[in-house]
Amino acid sequence: MASESNSDNIVNQLVGEVLGSGRPEGLDRRALAKALTMVEQNMDTHGDEVAELMAALPPTTKPTWRIGVTGAPGVGKSTLIEELGMSLLASGKSVAVLAVDPSSKKSGGSILGDKVRMPVMSLHPNAFVRPTASKLHHGGTAASTHNAIRVCEAAGFDVIIVETVGVGQGETEVSEVVDMFLLLLLPNSGDDVQGIKRGIMEVADVFVVTKSDLDPIAANVALAQCKSAARLFMSDKLFWTQRAVSTSALSKTGIDELTSHVADFFSDENYKQIATNRDSQNVIWFNREVSTQIVQNAMKNADVSSMISEMLLSMKTEKIDPSVAVHKFSKWLSTIKQ
Repeated sequence: MASESNSDNIVNQLVGEVLGSGRPEGLDRRALAKALTMVEQNMDTHGDEVAELMAALPPTTKPTWRIGVTGAPGVGKSTLIEELGMSLLASGKSVAVLAVDPSSKKSGGSILGDKVRMPVMSLHPNAFVRPTASKLHHGGTAASTHNAIRVCEAAGFDVIIVETVGVGQGETEVSEVVDMFLLLLLPNSGDDVQGIKRGIMEVADVFVVTKSDLDPIAANVALAQCKSAARLFMSDKLFWTQRAVSTSALSKTGIDELTSHVADFFSDENYKQIATNRDSQNVIWFNREVSTQIVQNAMKNADVSSMISEMLLSMKTEKIDPSVAVHKFSKWLSTIKQ
């Protein structure tokens, strides 16, 4: 009981400090960092505390903007996010950035250097930039991103921007935790637009051609390709038609247009449908996390571990094909009494 009481005290203290005055300028940033660290920790170690923290957060009482940003490495995600963030800050919004950084398969470590690429916004009193390790989570986000967004909203931030790892075409999972999804493309990347898989093109709400100052002609071609692609793909949001914009963070061109698209997306008449979409996202997130927990718990079962070892040994000594081993394991698993 003492440990439970101590856990409750820690959570209650964190929640009280994170909520602050309900605005980022009255926020204890160290407390916010501690809360985000808690939700980023391994659920096996801090599962109870994370659940208590999330349960203690009050419902969001004001409309918030959740924006996802993805693109290949070198496309300028961090730079564009800072320009967009500063534009939103100038309009009176408060902005939190959750920058997901890739983790090494060998060491498990991450550089967490995205904050360095946003030097101006990082120092703004109404902004907060938090690099987060992906911990090899697929889809461009971290497993904790959903909870981290909620913590930032409880802390009073109006806009939460999620920057993905930026590893390629499979980063559609971020669209399941944000409202608006920006896909960044370089102007001089050949047939990049045609080569991008259909999935990520379909979930993008705005195509953003970056670094247009490097080659204006190529940027115009890429912009035309994006507009053509927007006509080919039907948005999964009934209230929105995909748009395209050409930008340059260096010359600060196109930023106002991009900010205008963002404001249009989150207009009052659209927000009811955005809220409905969040309900659907919560179901998707729940199903995914429950599946993960089921697998993790099953792997701890001695009989399951023994059978897996047996299948692996058969693959090695008897040269059984992996698909056959999986089939045998699946049939064995179905015989276990529930």
